[in-house]
Amino acid sequence: MTSAHQDLRPGRLSGKKILITGGASGLGLACAERFAEEGADLYLADLNREAGEAAAQRIASRFNSQVGFTFLDVTQESSVEAAVSAALDALGRLDGCVASAGISSAGLNETGSEKTVLNTPLAGWQKVIDVNLTGVMLTCRAVGRHMVERGEGGVLVNLASSAARIALPGAAEYCVSKAGVVMLTQVMAMELLSHGIRVNAIGPGFIETPMTAAMREDPEGRARMEGMTPMGRLGKPIEIANAALYLLSEESSYTTGHTLYPNGGIFVG
Repeated sequence: MTSAHQDLRPGRLSGKKILITGGASGLGLACAERFAEEGADLYLADLNREAGEAAAQRIASRFNSQVGFTFLDVTQESSVEAAVSAALDALGRLDGCVASAGISSAGLNETGSEKTVLNTPLAGWQKVIDVNLTGVMLTCRAVGRHMVERGEGGVLVNLASSAARIALPGAAEYCVSKAGVVMLTQVMAMELLSHGIRVNAIGPGFIETPMTAAMREDPEGRARMEGMTPMGRLGKPIEIANAALYLLSEESSYTTGHTLYPNGGIFVG
């Protein structure tokens, strides 16, 4: 028997069909779990096939939702197109998409000196841009085309970063890629407005995910992140998933072209 609470307040994404890139871990996985809890059917896409398949099975069993998975390399147009096609075959349509796949660096700086733009290998720079920015564009383009053709609107949510607005020495490619995501979100929001498609982004601060694991395990690194955050703590993945839930739900129906920054007060205004 369902509770009175459940009867009065059905899932905020009940019946929605949502694609999540980078859905095997980190913020993508947190979004998947939160959306399934709110009644959505999901399709996860990720480079990590083993983790992605396990996550899909676990979420489907726990929340009694339809959850599929496919391999995805967001830097390859053909891979993105294939993933979206697989999601449509499985779910029938897409009402929303979270472009969460991303990396913090390419790990190619082997100079032995402090990392700056001056000694960043071109291959490393290009890889971060390809994953974090071009990958988001390819994802939004493929899903957006489906939504336009279907003619019933939809919602795109992109994962940017507070680094889009803060210059972090040693992380130029990351900062630039995420600033690009913010502008891409704004442009696409205006381009797709007439089709009833809303496009927004989230710019997290320092969150407890695999991406920050190395810094969190280093006392100096953790102290540096916490010191930059007025709230004095790192964020939880669920706090970002809740922001994505808001942007995908009808509660944000008057919001498009906006980047929400859940970052513990790193900057305001």
